[in-house]
Amino acid sequence: MDLPDDLSLPLDRGAPWWYWLAGRPALDFVNTRRERWWRNVETLVTPDDLAEWVVQAGLLTELPPVDRELLLSALDLREAVSLTTDALLARTAVDDDALHIIEAWLPGAHLPDRLRVPRDGSQPVLSPGFPAHPGRYALGLIARDAAEMLGTEQRARVRICASDTCSARFYDRSRNGQRRWCSMQGCGNVAKARRHRARHAK
Repeated sequence: MDLPDDLSLPLDRGAPWWYWLAGRPALDFVNTRRERWWRNVETLVTPDDLAEWVVQAGLLTELPPVDRELLLSALDLREAVSLTTDALLARTAVDDDALHIIEAWLPGAHLPDRLRVPRDGSQPVLSPGFPAHPGRYALGLIARDAAEMLGTEQRARVRICASDTCSARFYDRSRNGQRRWCSMQGCGNVAKARRHRARHAK
């Protein structure tokens, strides 16, 4: 999906330019770097952007505290997922450093168990606790999603949009596994219109 040609760069904030077409958090996260084929538009500009993104992505219900250091670590994770995804799509060697970055975040996806007596005073209940560091927990969930996607047979459903002017990655959940566009309403319709014009120009 294209960005306006006259967009003022670098962005002050990225939220207006996020989109949610990838079908899973890890690839939506990769797509926060727009137009990788041209201008490389960064949409996770500030720590507040990252805090807002993880909530909009459904990873957390409340804005977590995010500092500059966590933002930079998040961008490293994003690019590790992107590099690994691209290598699998191109059937080239996967970068070991990228894999290590993803792997290092995996423990962050686990919540400590809690054993608590409910308010009604009945029997104790074992349940998941709360993350000590919500921002890091959200990134752990992204890493976990990426690991499941890239480290299992699910990798066969990872795609990049077929449009020449789109760098969106997505997970193909179609029944026949033949989806080509990040969005049929966006890039798919643009390509269809171009083919129509080309046929009638002859």
